Amino acid sequence: MNIIERGRVFVQKLQAIANRSVWGWRHCPRCGSTRTYKNGGYKRYPRTLAGRKAVRIQRHWCQACGRSYVEERAWLVRGSWYGREVHRCAVDHWVHGRSSLRRTAEFMRSWMGHQERWRMWRVGEEESEEREECHLGFTTVQRWLDRAGKKAQESVPGQLEGLMSSGQMGTDGLWVRLRGGGKRVILSLVDSATGLIWATVVAVGEESAASWQALFERAQEAGLSWEKLNGVTSDGAQGLLSYLRKALKGVHHQRCVWHFWRSLAANLAKAAVQAAKGLAEGMDKAAHQRGIRQELTILLHAVIDAPSYEQAQQALTRLATHPQGKTLAKKVNEQLDRLLFHLLDCHQGLARVSPEWLWRDFRLRLSHGRNHGSTERFERAALLWSIYHDFTPAQRRSERKRDYKHPGLSPLEVAGGAPGTISYLDALAV
Repeated sequence: MNIIERGRVFVQKLQAIANRSVWGWRHCPRCGSTRTYKNGGYKRYPRTLAGRKAVRIQRHWCQACGRSYVEERAWLVRGSWYGREVHRCAVDHWVHGRSSLRRTAEFMRSWMGHQERWRMWRVGEEESEEREECHLGFTTVQRWLDRAGKKAQESVPGQLEGLMSSGQMGTDGLWVRLRGGGKRVILSLVDSATGLIWATVVAVGEESAASWQALFERAQEAGLSWEKLNGVTSDGAQGLLSYLRKALKGVHHQRCVWHFWRSLAANLAKAAVQAAKGLAEGMDKAAHQRGIRQELTILLHAVIDAPSYEQAQQALTRLATHPQGKTLAKKVNEQLDRLLFHLLDCHQGLARVSPEWLWRDFRLRLSHGRNHGSTERFERAALLWSIYHDFTPAQRRSERKRDYKHPGLSPLEVAGGAPGTISYLDALAV
């Protein structure tokens, strides 16, 4: 049962509770006996987005098993002072709204108690005496998020079973600093064709093969078949290369061209400085350095962005014959095969850059991990975010500098899943 089916089961359970008849509550939920009778009740006063409500909970006694049970409400959460809609709204405000815990709690208090920021929104409105002041704290929101993270952790086995995998993957890591000074890196494995996050783990470092082994093993646990793996794009972390050589020898490693260009920056600057050393006094050395950098950059683009391997070899020869291009040509030649694996027919859909775009929203939402005091809590939050990402459709309209490959579709839909009206909150049983 994958994550979509689990969410569907949760929704059906809530609907069954909401539609249960009076006679239905005469059946004991433990033994199924109808030898039951009403056994008093009690009142609850949960807070909802519309304010505090008074609800009478009917208690029943089963003569067959000698135990009592109560009539449930789909919109109530057992043991909580707040309704289910408050739990779901708070989690969604933090995840989708990319807010901090304190701001989420402040907004929720304002909505429920008509206090704090509510007075800024409703200009000139008199304070209502019917509304009780709300005292929701950020630590309560953190507990709700951590509970959703535990559900995400429990759902990892078989989470993405039955979904399509292109075999062309991208992986990247993001370093975060936890509260208290701890430093960790979050690693993710993403399908380059569908955008589906197959696995997310938090590790001590990315230079160890064991960290990457944990990532790929978690993806396998979620339902990814290693036999379909064909190519992996990354920034060239040595730990990943070591693991691929050891465990996945048939998987080609595509070097991220963006990170490779960054590694060439120092060599370009050094070549430009050397070219300007022999100039006569009075000549514009800065202009000469800019000219050399432009020449070398054009030659490098011809190699890295070549449409075929043969054209890349020809461009590499031209770079090597340039007076300042020998060192650059040597460095490019060492990585030439890894830079051009995406040109092979068997790697259709393999990205040229690692999935850096994943961390754009992640940084805003998690505040670089400072809201989490331990590795375990941070990993649960990362798993929560990855499930949210897989359920969230891309926007339909294009941006000024970005077009979406699958507008209006979520990664789960692109991968062959059909979530329909099931949301990530349903999948996590919030």
